Amino acid sequence: MPTIHAPTLLDFATRLFRAVGVPEADASVVAHNLIGANLRGHDSHGVLRIPQYLDFLTKGDYRAGVALKIENESPGVVVVDGQWGLGQVQAHRLLDLVIPKARELGLAAGTGRNIGHIGRLGEYAERAAAEGLILIATVNNNGAGQRVAPPGGLQPRLGTNPLCVAVPTDTSPVVLDFGTSVAAEGKVRVHYFNDKKPVPEGWLLDAHGHPTTDPSVLYEPPLGSILPMGGTQSYKGFGLGLVLDMFAGGLTGGRSSHPGATGAKGNNVVFIALDPARFAGFEALTTQSSALSEYVRATPRADGVSAILLPGDPERMVLEYRSIEGIPLEESQWIKLKEVAVNLGVIIPDLPVDEPARDPSVIETEEE
Repeated sequence: MPTIHAPTLLDFATRLFRAVGVPEADASVVAHNLIGANLRGHDSHGVLRIPQYLDFLTKGDYRAGVALKIENESPGVVVVDGQWGLGQVQAHRLLDLVIPKARELGLAAGTGRNIGHIGRLGEYAERAAAEGLILIATVNNNGAGQRVAPPGGLQPRLGTNPLCVAVPTDTSPVVLDFGTSVAAEGKVRVHYFNDKKPVPEGWLLDAHGHPTTDPSVLYEPPLGSILPMGGTQSYKGFGLGLVLDMFAGGLTGGRSSHPGATGAKGNNVVFIALDPARFAGFEALTTQSSALSEYVRATPRADGVSAILLPGDPERMVLEYRSIEGIPLEESQWIKLKEVAVNLGVIIPDLPVDEPARDPSVIETEEE
């Protein structure tokens, strides 16, 4: 398992995107998002995605260097068409439009369709929180990528539609970022492409509704499904995923899950931003969010528990560690990246192969 320091991986990823015609600035945005996900322990949204993105670009499914097209705009709302540009680039451009509107009115929303996969939602939430805003975000796959069956059902009907919310505090923001399924599809993908390594029990059902640890059920017929979050009350997770799918399809002009959907290609995006300064005041928010955070952290702990963690803490812990020790990649991922580089004529960095002494235990949130 190679361990690669972030600057080296960032440079390599940027050069791979440049090799297929992505402008330098856009390549950097996408590379920072992917390596940023790896740095925070979300390997399912990291460089694992590079071969997929490059394939989409080469086939013309994604378009390099296209503008964000504004289709409808009012003082508090903007609706855009991403024209199948790279998701991270178009999503940040959408947020560029939403933030000033939220500053002006206190509340603003932006939606977009025909946008490539936008990666880790937490990145956009962290950006908004750093500017003193609350962000609520969700995406769907434009009706494709149906992985989650309703409770009692044998066929999937929804994607793993995530919900992300960031709330500023006096210190680090609380960043809630999870899929509405038991596990993100990307985490199953990691197992599948790592020699079909079994997933944990309680993640998947096969085509007959039986529990399985075989990740192949999501990618090879007959197809199974990912369980909704909620355990014995999985109707709650499924219900949340259902309404988020309605939002992402219906508010963007894209589509929600539907019969005959093709393979997953990109996202419909919904961003809702609130400026606390236009409500009871930024200090009123952070006084309460900070006090509540500390109250929760001070909860008496069960035996063997070293700390009470809030949403966003696990990512910050892994970021601190991997920024120093490097990013561990599965051997299969690194081999695939090298194959892509050879095909594109991109120089592969000369790396020492190391094992990190330890990688901190991560309580990972779930994304699409």
